[in-house]
Amino acid sequence: MDESVKEEANGVHTTLGIFENIMELRPDVVVDVGKQGLIQWLLKRIKAKMPYDGNKLYSSEILSILLQNNEENRALVGEIGGIDNLLQQLAYYKRHDPSSPDEQEMMENLFDCLCSCLMDKQNRDRFLRGEGLQLMNLILREKKLSRNGSLKVLNHALSGPQGKDNCNKFVDILGLRTIFPLFMKTPKKNRKRMLSTEEHEEHVISIIANMLRNCRGTQRQRLMTKFVENDMEKVDRLMELHFKYMEKVEMIDAEIDEKNTGEEDEDEIYLKRLNGGLFSLQLIDYITLEVCNSGPNIKKRVTHILNMRGGTLKTIRQIMREYAGNLGEDGDKEWQEQEQRHILKMVDKL
Repeated sequence: MDESVKEEANGVHTTLGIFENIMELRPDVVVDVGKQGLIQWLLKRIKAKMPYDGNKLYSSEILSILLQNNEENRALVGEIGGIDNLLQQLAYYKRHDPSSPDEQEMMENLFDCLCSCLMDKQNRDRFLRGEGLQLMNLILREKKLSRNGSLKVLNHALSGPQGKDNCNKFVDILGLRTIFPLFMKTPKKNRKRMLSTEEHEEHVISIIANMLRNCRGTQRQRLMTKFVENDMEKVDRLMELHFKYMEKVEMIDAEIDEKNTGEEDEDEIYLKRLNGGLFSLQLIDYITLEVCNSGPNIKKRVTHILNMRGGTLKTIRQIMREYAGNLGEDGDKEWQEQEQRHILKMVDKL
């Protein structure tokens, strides 16, 4: 169809609407629809050199739906060059903000598509080879609206055992210079910047925790040096965040105790606590555990701040034991067991 003709552009929009309705009514057809050429067409349409329009937005929405919970479609996107395609489209927003709320929504859809694709190991390798890390790092430095999306993408790219190569490369491309200023000071939220303070902090903390898990050798040394430089200011910030999220967890625990009828199961309660701040607290205390085990001076500073503010190392130990016991059933079993042993060993040392 020739979308420069209004009637034909409307026809494309209507067709996309039909696909969306089919996928809502029959989620099981998502793979078949993807395999039969729709994913290829959507990527081509997103890439088309034409002025931004509603069909480009709609195409990004449908692609996002196709990739959300579907491993086969994610793999297919990688196989047909979709990772490079998405990176090319997002590169425009490195120095430009979207010109309208609709275009902003499209940009966010493209970031979501990339995050979904990065659940696939081979796509992480393609992202690494396609210099996705360099692009996300540059986007973070430019301070445009795209910064939030790049944080989410980095979080996905660096997470878990499959994030090892990306973690080491991120240190190599001087990513620490970008991420630590965001750790030290969370940017103020305004009406256009969609991430809340807590969401922003969670992404940044998660990125640092993943690097501590995955970096070895000189990359790990460079990471640890960050916590010692400038009179250990980052350790002070870590403790500031520990108390902030500890308070949130205490509030949610009090709320759960007040409303508890005995009918909620343990998993539901744990999930409520995670969403109420425990997840971020666990990551903060994981980082604390790692840096305390790197040398006596940091541990001394942490203990000093905890004593001053009425906290204890015992609390951190408890949080970390609970975290180790709930590493989850999904994913790489061997890695989970290894990570569990590593955490408990650090807890004993603390």
